[in-house]
Amino acid sequence: MPLTRRLTLLAFAAVLAGCATSTANLSTATVGDYRDTIDLSGKLSVNYQKDGRQESITGNFNWEQRPEAIDVALISPLGQTVATINVTPTTATLVQGGQERTAGDIDSLTQETLGWPLPVSGLRDWLQGYALDAQGQRFRASPANNSVTTKDGWRLRFVEWQDSAASQPTPRLIQAERAASGDITDLAIRIVILPAA
Repeated sequence: MPLTRRLTLLAFAAVLAGCATSTANLSTATVGDYRDTIDLSGKLSVNYQKDGRQESITGNFNWEQRPEAIDVALISPLGQTVATINVTPTTATLVQGGQERTAGDIDSLTQETLGWPLPVSGLRDWLQGYALDAQGQRFRASPANNSVTTKDGWRLRFVEWQDSAASQPTPRLIQAERAASGDITDLAIRIVILPAA
């Protein structure tokens, strides 16, 4: 066997061994207890197909969650607020371009207004590493158990962690995908949560 081929095989075996080791060393510690009050900021990237065309949106967000309300600001890459969302137990309001729209269901309201379903109701859980699985059971993520399909059809993967070696890790990068919904197909959302200041 030629030397270069042996070296290639050895390198490939080392990579495979490294993958096995890194998987085995992932923390099984789950996320901390759910909190009704959180303040987060991060980056959001949305890719989807609409009417056969690939569309993409990127920007930043600020998320303020209290027991009685959620306030979200969607911010352009240049720092301008392009939309604000307020959700209470009875009402959802979205303001974009000076126009205000109100409905009882935030997910359908964002679909109508933004053109794609921003899953605000699901994000309440996802940003903390929680979800309701396909059977309606409470899912609690960890670096070693990082993917779930939700009851409403989102495929979630908690890809990176703020502190994966800690006793209670917190999500840093979340990827969410969903099958076709109306005229939207291949919807994928990438959420990066910035470390707390």
